[in-house]
Amino acid sequence: MITRGSGARRKKHSEIIKNTVLAGIGDNIQSEKIKGRIFTGFCVIATFFGIVSLASLLVYVFYDAAGWLDLQFLTSAPSRFAEKAGVYPMLIGSIFVVSLVAVFSLPLGVGAAIYLEEYAKDNFVRRLIEMNISNLAGVPSIVYGLLGLGLFVALLDMSHGIIIVGAFTLTLRVLPIVIVSSQEAVRAVPVSHRYGSLGLGSTKWQMIRSVVLPEAVPGIMTGMILALSNAMGETAPLIMIGAATSIFTAPRGLFSSFSAMPLQIFAWSDFPQEGFRHGVTPAAIVVLLVVLLIMNGIAIYIRQRYSNKKR
Repeated sequence: MITRGSGARRKKHSEIIKNTVLAGIGDNIQSEKIKGRIFTGFCVIATFFGIVSLASLLVYVFYDAAGWLDLQFLTSAPSRFAEKAGVYPMLIGSIFVVSLVAVFSLPLGVGAAIYLEEYAKDNFVRRLIEMNISNLAGVPSIVYGLLGLGLFVALLDMSHGIIIVGAFTLTLRVLPIVIVSSQEAVRAVPVSHRYGSLGLGSTKWQMIRSVVLPEAVPGIMTGMILALSNAMGETAPLIMIGAATSIFTAPRGLFSSFSAMPLQIFAWSDFPQEGFRHGVTPAAIVVLLVVLLIMNGIAIYIRQRYSNKKR
């Protein structure tokens, strides 16, 4: 027999349980909010630290380079006198090599990504290839220098330190980056767009050419920015294939000897004269940064143009 007192006790007991549960949920939410604020604070500190470090480095480099950047510096060859030293041969060599790397790596990387994503069957062989490509992206660059030395110089009997050998070696270095980023860009294209194109009667190649590639261009260009920036700053592979540390004439063809900006910067930084360490070297670094920014700007422009077309 249920009495009025026992019903009231049960009701009071359920209210106590409800209030306890709500209080626990409230405390948990408050605790999570505190953790979220702490995590946000760490993120802000990390971002601020990175920005301040980069800004300090740039200010230091630009301050040392201020009195040395002029037309004579950009159009002269290296010299043992700091006042007469210039970067013209190395600048042309770097632009020449990186341009060839772009020409070689873009079709090869995008072609490999298209094959793996659109044509290759999802089996053990494909997964093995993709795993090895991902692993190759993390291999130290000096290993690619040894590969270029053994493959192009020793096996194919090409000359040491020429433009074409440097371009081939750096292409091997950045190709895994291009393939992986291109795969991600192709994979990001919605499947419905593919089916829609095929439903209209397109062949698979027409679908890839008119739907997949245009939509994947922004992601592909992002990968190319990273790859070419990587190639522009490489030193170890070029040393291994015998590229000159300093050269006094700009390359004129694919089989000309060359030097690159990072090699010359490394050489100048070891000179004992004050003018080289605190004048010529920072000025060369600024030139290298400007070239990288121009290259990245062109790639970003192409990426944005295709992004706007897609909208």
